[in-house]
Amino acid sequence: MDWMEKELAALTGEGLERTLTWHAPITDNPGYLLRENRMLLDLSSNDYLGLAGHSAVVEAMRQALFVEGAGSGASRLVTGNRRPYRVLEEQLAAWQQSEAALVFGSGYIANIGVIQALVSRDDVVFSDKLNHASIVDGIALSRAEHARYRHNDMEHLRSLLNRHRDKRRKLIVTDAVFSMDGDCAPLQELVALKREYGAMLMVDEAHSGGLYGPRGEGLCHKLGLSNEVDIHMGTFSKSFGVYGAYVCGSHILIQWLINRARPLIYSTALPPSVITGISQALALVQDEHWRRERLSAASRRFRSMLGEAGFEIGRGDSPIIPIIVGDNAKALRFSSALEEEGIATVAIRPPTVPSGTARIRFSLSAVHSDEDLNRAAAAIRRIAIELGVLRS
Repeated sequence: MDWMEKELAALTGEGLERTLTWHAPITDNPGYLLRENRMLLDLSSNDYLGLAGHSAVVEAMRQALFVEGAGSGASRLVTGNRRPYRVLEEQLAAWQQSEAALVFGSGYIANIGVIQALVSRDDVVFSDKLNHASIVDGIALSRAEHARYRHNDMEHLRSLLNRHRDKRRKLIVTDAVFSMDGDCAPLQELVALKREYGAMLMVDEAHSGGLYGPRGEGLCHKLGLSNEVDIHMGTFSKSFGVYGAYVCGSHILIQWLINRARPLIYSTALPPSVITGISQALALVQDEHWRRERLSAASRRFRSMLGEAGFEIGRGDSPIIPIIVGDNAKALRFSSALEEEGIATVAIRPPTVPSGTARIRFSLSAVHSDEDLNRAAAAIRRIAIELGVLRS
């Protein structure tokens, strides 16, 4: 297995090797974490609403452990389909105003399972070039033709739809908010093209669920387009602070997925305690509007501070705010320098992002204070000037 050592050495030389770093939450100081016994401001996690350590979620999970046990014991189609699943899926369908809902083990599993279940060799999937890796892998595993359109380029998508208009099944799939750039998909235009070409439309709300809409339903609801989306997918690992994923849609869609989504059929069900925690988090997402309001205000403010400092941060209002560095090694130095200042960030490098676009990706939470963000913005500007990322 010497080839592995050589390949890893090459990755290290290119500034692309990954390593695991231990972290621990600070329960009495949300928005911070411990790394090697140092307290750092956490500007990297996806705990957008600050629910990962919420006492009500933790207590709901604790109580469920005593009633349901540690694990589910089997897949949902065998004996793993416990009562908390039914409760949660009914809550999800009501929240999304859909006919039915189905819980999956993770967002990655959901995207792979749904895409494989909907399309195969004789079909085509139209996918935004910046869609999440789970969507890309789901398309590859489905063996459908993969027609990638340039990021948010609706004219390019139209040309591809024209080229493949005679395919048996056509599926358009997009992130609602793109995880590495923080911008939003043009959902109104995607709905119009879906109608015109008779395609199915799947929207991944992983980074928008909980943040948009009157009760956190997501970007589709905020724009009044929820009834136009055929497959509505979201995760519980970001705004909900727990783990897992969901798909909402028609009764027939959910029944089809139960019969054809291989990751659902062949995976052990999530522990019932996790499902119970999600139910509690869903109630908080819907009821505690202040979390969305606080996060929205913090995102606008932080974007404004970085823009005034001279950074080009792109369009959008999401809590995902990237600074493009370009060079992998420089992005790593940027991240290390921020850690020295007490700020936890991660250098995002290829293949997660396109070559030459290594970046520092800031991710805000409702629990970050104005003082936290003021201090972070000042340190980011100073370090960027020192590294030549930003001119003084």
